[in-house]
Amino acid sequence: MKGVTRLFPLWALLGAAIAYGMPEWFVGLKPVIVPLLGLVMFGMGVTLTLGNFAEVLRRPGIVGLGVAFQYGLMPLVGWLIGIAFGLPPALLVGFVLLGACPGGTASNVVCYLARGDVALSITLTTASTLLAVVLTPALTWLYVGERVPVPALDMLVSIVKIILAPVMLGVLVNQFLGRRLDPVRHVFPLISVATIVLIIAIIVALNRDNLADIGAMLAFAVVLHNGIGLLAGYWGARLLRQEEGRARTLAIEVGMQNSGLAVALAVKYFSAAAALPGALFSIWHNLSGAALAAWWSRRA
Repeated sequence: MKGVTRLFPLWALLGAAIAYGMPEWFVGLKPVIVPLLGLVMFGMGVTLTLGNFAEVLRRPGIVGLGVAFQYGLMPLVGWLIGIAFGLPPALLVGFVLLGACPGGTASNVVCYLARGDVALSITLTTASTLLAVVLTPALTWLYVGERVPVPALDMLVSIVKIILAPVMLGVLVNQFLGRRLDPVRHVFPLISVATIVLIIAIIVALNRDNLADIGAMLAFAVVLHNGIGLLAGYWGARLLRQEEGRARTLAIEVGMQNSGLAVALAVKYFSAAAALPGALFSIWHNLSGAALAAWWSRRA
């Protein structure tokens, strides 16, 4: 089962290729994107406990640093990339929205493989996910509100429904049924992988024509966004005299975004084109994260 989930980038590429060749299989599934992401977030919640939330209060300094990198840097980088590349408004919104999302759901696994601080990774994912309720719509409005109408309040309500409610439901299920879930707990990562692959396929199908025109430039912009996040997280932590394990953790948490949330919000409030950066990021950041984890795992 673990081998199947670790091949997530391969499944994502395969799903994207099928959707590009047979878009009619997926375009009708657009309305299920938001419920599917809620399912992924529930699966994440089942892996958390109330103690993970308490951990945020025990490590305020390093958690504050990670959150500052996450929300201070990534939406700004997304906006700068969009302006520098002269991207159309829909894609500019997509990059800012992607940058304003919390840490990725796969970051904890990548952190473990990279020999980072897994407890810190879980804590940072938890903190950034909770803060996303306010910061994701607020930062999106701040950066692109003058160019594109941003329904910040509606986005806030949606994030509560898409992230906060499913995660907390998962935590409660884990809290009260933890031991009973052990025989099937290994299934949740597989469900999450399959769900995200399906979301990517739907977005690729909806944007098949757009990809043909701007595919290479958009792919480069996504790689650049992710790379800046990884480098800034690592070297920012090292310059602030954080030890190696924490630096690796911050690199992963800053560089890996919850791109599924970006896709869901883009489709719901903007356009299918605005979801393209998040869809491509879903594929790429897992490839780069896996490669980085493999490299770091061989080093002390």
